Amino acid sequence: MHYYYYYYYYYYYTFTLVSNRPGFALKVHWHCPNMEDEVFNQILYVINQLVSWIAALAIIFGGVVPYIPQYRDIRRTQNAEGFSTYVCLVLLVANILRILFRFGRYFEIALLWQSIIMIATMLIMLNLCTSVRVATEISTKRRSFTATDSKDEEIKVPKKFFLDFDWNYFWVWSRFVDYLQCVLAFTLVAAYVTYLLLESVLFVETLGFLAVFTEAMLGIPQLYCNYQNKSTEGMSIKMVLMWTSGDTFKTGYFLLTQAPMQFWICGLLQVFVDIAILSQVYYYSRYPQKPASHTTHTTSAKAL
Repeated sequence: MHYYYYYYYYYYYTFTLVSNRPGFALKVHWHCPNMEDEVFNQILYVINQLVSWIAALAIIFGGVVPYIPQYRDIRRTQNAEGFSTYVCLVLLVANILRILFRFGRYFEIALLWQSIIMIATMLIMLNLCTSVRVATEISTKRRSFTATDSKDEEIKVPKKFFLDFDWNYFWVWSRFVDYLQCVLAFTLVAAYVTYLLLESVLFVETLGFLAVFTEAMLGIPQLYCNYQNKSTEGMSIKMVLMWTSGDTFKTGYFLLTQAPMQFWICGLLQVFVDIAILSQVYYYSRYPQKPASHTTHTTSAKAL
């Protein structure tokens, strides 16, 4: 606002001093364009700030949008089979590594908040999926008992814990707290290693690449699943279109904000994978292949 007060007093004294002199109109005509340019620049600045804020909000919250209908659907149906918890694992690892990468290489604050929001979202999804899966296992085991005198102890599902360190049950534990313990352990180990090697440029650049490359690979399981089934039946085409638009926007944002090279290279990779999946949709609908051995398959979910 101080610019406007400056111009007000400037033009007031200019008008007072020269109003009774020849060439008054010429002087006013000469000064006014400068004020108009300044006002125009102020308007452009406001518009630029507004667009920047909108883009930042889209980057921060856009990645969690696909999981909102997925979360609501799991709660409504009490069935978590359509969502792979390994997607949560990949996103948690990718975003934890991205946050650690920022200690060695600065990037936009919006990308940092995106990682924090995504980690919280994946933990919420894991909490829901774990409770639903355990309830389903108990219900299935209860129906398997035909004896009317079955005791509650007989229908309890064996518990699987993170601290058992049994790789046969990795990431299929019976309690949400076990997932928290695993995530916390990974974060502490990764943070300690990062602290020790933070001065190494090679390590920092590798860390950043691993973060974005891991996230970029989320579409590969769905691409491979479609290839195995020779069909895209059971996969949401609307979801893939949302992935494509989100990844395209995100990659463009990386390029415009001059984000580190790892970000926009893996963003382009995500776009290519999305296009490949859409190509499968077109190909298998136009040239139906041999039916798969099963009619339904798990649909992968991924971040924007």
